[in-house]
Amino acid sequence: MTIETKNRIGLIAGSGRFPLLVLDAARAQGLEVIVAAIKEETSPEIETRGATAVHWLSLGELSKLIETFQSEGVSHAIMAGQVKHKQIFSSIRPDWRLAKLLLSLAARNTDSLLGAIAKVLADEGILLENSTSLLAPLLAKPGTLSRRTPTEAERQNITYGRSVARRLAEFDIGQTVVIAESACVAVEAMEGTDATIERAGKIMASLDAEASTLSRALTVVKIAKPKQDMRFDVPIVGLATIEAMAESGASCLAIDAGQCLLLDGNVMLQKADELGIAIASDPPGAS
Repeated sequence: MTIETKNRIGLIAGSGRFPLLVLDAARAQGLEVIVAAIKEETSPEIETRGATAVHWLSLGELSKLIETFQSEGVSHAIMAGQVKHKQIFSSIRPDWRLAKLLLSLAARNTDSLLGAIAKVLADEGILLENSTSLLAPLLAKPGTLSRRTPTEAERQNITYGRSVARRLAEFDIGQTVVIAESACVAVEAMEGTDATIERAGKIMASLDAEASTLSRALTVVKIAKPKQDMRFDVPIVGLATIEAMAESGASCLAIDAGQCLLLDGNVMLQKADELGIAIASDPPGAS
């Protein structure tokens, strides 16, 4: 059954604008949307977007999530918006179901955790859909998306960065690396893309300009995982990414065509053009 054939969909809403865009797109298609908003992550703005119902849950309340969707007659749901990985290790208390799930995991990376949650939901009759299924126009198209094309030096950074990022993504460590002159300056872990870019900028700023042989221009490479599950943890860039790049001295962004969401669409691209930032969207797996 596809989303288009149903009249009701569940939305597990994390942080940022992604869940808001999904909610707007679902309503535009005439769908009733039952939102499970995460208290620690979701913007209060979710209450103002015309959802049929909004239920606020703590991040650890997996049983309540299932009960909420079942009571609302939800059999299909979309997971949208970031839930910071470091929250797993915070003071949030998991309920018995989530605690049992966490104890069963051999590794607590994103794929393992969200994949296990998806299985638990499916066992309870709630299937997770592709998180981008309602936002296909926002998926990056192949080619140079900015006015400026990457320079030869930036292209070399992209090639090197993709090879590094692909290996890291195999272990679900992160999907973003920041490169300068084919040297890896920063690798994403739990902190997220924008924080990784900020850290790279601080590292470059700390170098002795006279002694360093590295160019100060940074290239940000964000890729999809080798076996990207489009139900969750889809690569996302937006206006905040471009602003973080500008603050950190990054001049080029490389993403995977068809597997990365441009959260702010043309606004993001216009900002990149204003700042002279090049954006390259290459097929997944490109060198």
